[in-house]
Amino acid sequence: MQRLTLGGGIPEAFRNSVVALGNFDGFHLGHQAVVGRAVARAAHEGTPAIVATFDPHPVRFFKPDAAPFRLTSLDQRQELFGGAGADAMLVFGFDAVLAATTAEEFVRLLGQELGARAVVTGEDFTFGARRGGNAALLRELGSRYCLAAEAVGPVALGEEPVSSSRIRQALGQGDTATATRLLTRPFAIRGTVQHGDKRGRELGYPTANMVLSDYQRPAYGIYAVTVRLSDGSERPGVANIGVRPTFDPPVELLETFVFDWSGDLYGQEIEVALHHFIRPERRFEGMDALAEQMRADEAEARRLLFPSPRA
Repeated sequence: MQRLTLGGGIPEAFRNSVVALGNFDGFHLGHQAVVGRAVARAAHEGTPAIVATFDPHPVRFFKPDAAPFRLTSLDQRQELFGGAGADAMLVFGFDAVLAATTAEEFVRLLGQELGARAVVTGEDFTFGARRGGNAALLRELGSRYCLAAEAVGPVALGEEPVSSSRIRQALGQGDTATATRLLTRPFAIRGTVQHGDKRGRELGYPTANMVLSDYQRPAYGIYAVTVRLSDGSERPGVANIGVRPTFDPPVELLETFVFDWSGDLYGQEIEVALHHFIRPERRFEGMDALAEQMRADEAEARRLLFPSPRA
C-alpha cells in the first residue's frame, strides 16, 4: 500500500480514484463504514480506492497544548486502511496553509490536483477554513469539478453513535471491553523500546519500556496485553501504564513484561495491545510487597488471556 502526499505528486495510476476523506483516528466502526463504502464503490467502478487523512490532527494544530488524545499513529492507520482494501493512503499535512484553505478551494484541490472522481465522507464531516464546508456543500461544490460526493451515516453500537471521543472516554475509565467493541480490536500503543532503570529486572520481571508519546492515556494501572514484536510474532504479557508511584521520581511509562520470552528488545519497535484492565496503579511500601503483587498480576493476566475451558 502506497503513502501519498500532494507535494510528492499523485501518480497517474491513482488519479480518477474514489477517496474516503476524514481524520479516521482510531479507525473505529464508523470510520470503517466510510472507508468500506469507498472501497466498494471503487471496486464497482474499476478505479483505485484512496483513504485521505490528516497529520497532524487538526485539533493538535489549533490546540498544540491539548492533552494527548491520539488513538492511532500514522503507520498504524496505513496498515488498517490497507487491511480494509484501500490501495493508497493520502496524507494531508495540516498546517497554516491548509487551515486557511476555503471549502471551495479544498474541493477544487480534490477534483483537480488529486484528480478524484468521487469522495466519501461521514455525514458529520466538516472541512475548509473555519469548518465552512459540510457534506451538503461538498455535494454542491463537487458538481463544479466533476467530483461526485456521498456521505455515510453514523454507526451506532448500543444507544449511542460510535465515535473517537466515546473510545477515549472508555479508555480513560479502564473500560477496555467497550473500547475494543468500538474499535473492533484492542487499543494498541506502538513505540520504540528504551532503556530504563532495570527495576523490573531486579524483581524478576524485566520489562520493555516505552513512552506514551501522543497516545490517549488509558486509566493508569495493570493490563493483560499482547505484544507484537518487530518480527511480526505476537506474545502475551502483562503491562503497567502509569508513573510508578513506588519509585522516585515518578516517570510516566508503559512497562511490559512478555511471558515466557527472553531477548534484547532495546531500540526495537513493538506494539502493545490492551485486552483487560486488571487493577489501578498504586504505591507499595516495599519491594517485597511490590514483587508479591506483580506475581499476582501475572497470574491474573494469564488467567484472562488463557481462560480455562468450561467443563
